[in-house]
Amino acid sequence: MTTASAFTPIDLRGTPLSNRIAMAPMTRSRAGAGATATELTAAYYAQRASAGLIITEGIQPSAVGQGYPDTPGLHSRDQIASWREVTDAVHAAGGKIFAQIMHTGRIGHPVLLPEGLVNVAPSAVPAKGQVYTAEGPKDFVTPRELTGDEVRATIADFVTASRNAIDAGFDGVELHGANGYLIHQFLAPGSNRRTDEWGGTPENRIRFAVETAKAVSAEIGAARTGLRLSPGNPFNDISEPQDELEATYTALVKEIGALDLAYLHIMEVGPIRDLVSTLRAGFNGPFILNPATEGPTGHDALALVEDGTADIVSFGALFLANPDLPARLKAEGPYNTPDTSTFYGGTDKGYTDYPAL
Repeated sequence: MTTASAFTPIDLRGTPLSNRIAMAPMTRSRAGAGATATELTAAYYAQRASAGLIITEGIQPSAVGQGYPDTPGLHSRDQIASWREVTDAVHAAGGKIFAQIMHTGRIGHPVLLPEGLVNVAPSAVPAKGQVYTAEGPKDFVTPRELTGDEVRATIADFVTASRNAIDAGFDGVELHGANGYLIHQFLAPGSNRRTDEWGGTPENRIRFAVETAKAVSAEIGAARTGLRLSPGNPFNDISEPQDELEATYTALVKEIGALDLAYLHIMEVGPIRDLVSTLRAGFNGPFILNPATEGPTGHDALALVEDGTADIVSFGALFLANPDLPARLKAEGPYNTPDTSTFYGGTDKGYTDYPAL
């Protein structure tokens, strides 16, 4: 195989992709009133439609699932209509786009939520750290532990948001089970202290992820449902013992492997390539890898497709700064440098004004 293998088409369980270069999900905090997508949102994603697959920023499935200022939702009619403008723009430009459904759980603060709501989680265990709000940085609060009925209701929220995504024209959804958000909080024993069917053993801790994937697949089809994981990622104060990682994640991948999902997307944090290889071997479908690198993932990552480590490689910050990234990767540069000061919030600066070749 040659480097061009990264630029050859691949079929994603019925969704044809023009290449094997994906745009990774990245929070941008530029939603409009009512947590809607905007004209700038549509322009931003349409500019990047040469990706084989675009995976959007995290979109909350419910009001209580919001953890940051100015992030978009998929739980109201106005939000659905706003995302239709985005998907139409991407499809007109020849792209494919999945919506990432992200419930932040204990990450966030009540001042970011409608009055009367508080952050929820598997257990009443606060995360260490702070979140930025309009009132300045605030410490994470102790979340309210979800009851068993509320766990089921939260799964239903994921299902409704996924149906809304399809109604908005998305090609599919990615369930965000990484980076210390709600699904990851259920997976990790540090944040999941439950003793019922949703916690304790690895088999119980994976249940929320498995049941959510099953329910969403039943609603919109497994071929339109992906899952993102980041085993061992300590982000957002997640604690996962190294000696339990393989048992937990191999059990999870075995369960979801039976569902024939659209893909499994692994965000690699730290030296876990052996575990990544194990999970790739255990998953009988398209495998996307966001590899661990010292800086932005670059041209060298294409070799991961060539050597079979992954079917698709996802790029984050480099795609943010280079709307025509596949063309730049093929030419081996040059690349625009990401402006970290404009990553979150703001105007078109650092959003839609990065030049193409």
